[in-house]
Amino acid sequence: MIKLLQLQQQSTPEDIEFGIILGQLKEKFLNTLKVLESFQSNNSENIFNTVMTYMPQDFRGTLIKQQRERSERAKQAEIDAVVNSGGSIRDRYALLWRQQMDRRKQLALLGSATGVYKTLVKYLVGVPQVLLDFIRQINDDEGPMEEQRHRYGPPLYSLTTMVLSIRLFIHLSWGRYEHRNLAGPQASVLQQAVDVYTSEFERFIKFISEVFANSPFFISAEEAGAMDARKNEEYKEITVLAGKTHEVSLPVESINSYIGWDFSLAPGKMSMDIGFSVECTNSTGQKTMILPYRRYESDQGNFCTCEAGKYTLIWDNSYSSFFKKVLRYKVDCIPPVAESAQSVNEAEG
Repeated sequence: MIKLLQLQQQSTPEDIEFGIILGQLKEKFLNTLKVLESFQSNNSENIFNTVMTYMPQDFRGTLIKQQRERSERAKQAEIDAVVNSGGSIRDRYALLWRQQMDRRKQLALLGSATGVYKTLVKYLVGVPQVLLDFIRQINDDEGPMEEQRHRYGPPLYSLTTMVLSIRLFIHLSWGRYEHRNLAGPQASVLQQAVDVYTSEFERFIKFISEVFANSPFFISAEEAGAMDARKNEEYKEITVLAGKTHEVSLPVESINSYIGWDFSLAPGKMSMDIGFSVECTNSTGQKTMILPYRRYESDQGNFCTCEAGKYTLIWDNSYSSFFKKVLRYKVDCIPPVAESAQSVNEAEG
């Protein structure tokens, strides 16, 4: 930046022209970075949407989407912080790379059902093992992505070598600026080199995007038998006697966890309903009403927790003197998907 200001203060036409050239080169690199960011974002979105086709198509899928959206917002906030602090393109690229590696780690955790995903997989009844095996192995040394790197990596590696050479040339030119500015032919060569790199890089990104979009990395959820695996046993069924209640308590250790439910009453000769409410008891024993009492024939919903504690879902048939209710329900509590400790430390550093 100091060099650019020095250039702007010079009165010679050559210096002014060189300053304009550098500004144009900066715009070209920034546009190429946007292409890379868009490619990364679209790929992540496509893979997530594909994985979601395997998930139970009920409120739990909504919970997973909400978790992912919050994680992506946090990543975008990291990028914005780097940009607002004046970070270089190199800084932004390094951050994008780390974030992508974090996504790969999360896929491996989900596939092996370790970490927080051990809980996720436990709750997400119906996720086929073929999907878990695939996402665990996708980035292995002999996995699908490694095959793609062997096949399509060399052209990208050549472009990387080229841009490193351009960077070295510019760096050496800055060092010599006080003695001699770039001559016209040298500036022209630099412009041509940047034009070739940016155009070829964008062409490669367009090509590889089409490769990923049309590659049969995933078999469909139907082929994996996911729909057949979603059996009714994931629901629980209980009879709530007249004058009685049924409660399900969920211990929640972290805020921003998601609690969801889906229930209905078995149909009978008469129209039936049952009272339903949700309350939270914190560590001091204080109770807070989360969802006020109301009578339902069926309901589906979820919420994000704002404090740790014991959350109790209550089905209330105490108002009925004669009729028992057959309740069919499922309840999930999904903790927040935490970033790795290393990622947090790096972000704070």
